[in-house]
Amino acid sequence: MQRKLFAAIFLAGLLIAGAAAPKLVTRAMVKTMKPGAVLVDIAIDQGGCFETSRPTTHAEPTYVLDGVIHYCVTNMPAAVPNTSTLALTNATFPYVMRIARMGAKQAMLSDPGTAEGVNTYAGTLTCQPVAQSQGKQYRPIQDVLA
Repeated sequence: MQRKLFAAIFLAGLLIAGAAAPKLVTRAMVKTMKPGAVLVDIAIDQGGCFETSRPTTHAEPTYVLDGVIHYCVTNMPAAVPNTSTLALTNATFPYVMRIARMGAKQAMLSDPGTAEGVNTYAGTLTCQPVAQSQGKQYRPIQDVLA
């Protein structure tokens, strides 16, 4: 007899900028969960981090597979647009202000966090996962700024 693992709720979200989310939970692992366990895949917009994930909508947010409830609604922030917008602007505003005060190049040179957020600069792809997913050449931002 196969032992069933207990998972009341398993919430997962993993983002690799510009790349598909890696599969953290295999179908075989899902089959070991007790019926009624819940998987919430926040990474569904990037392909999902459970092998059993497939996109759902707010109209039909869940499905059951192997007795496990899956919640894989795409664009979850759309359900709370005001809160999402405030969170995004609060997180990005300091960078916008730094760029406005210093200019893009100086802001990137003075702050590694600003430089890490750049996908393209001066016509060059500076984010390796984006370049790989597009089959294009990549150059590190530090090389482009030099």
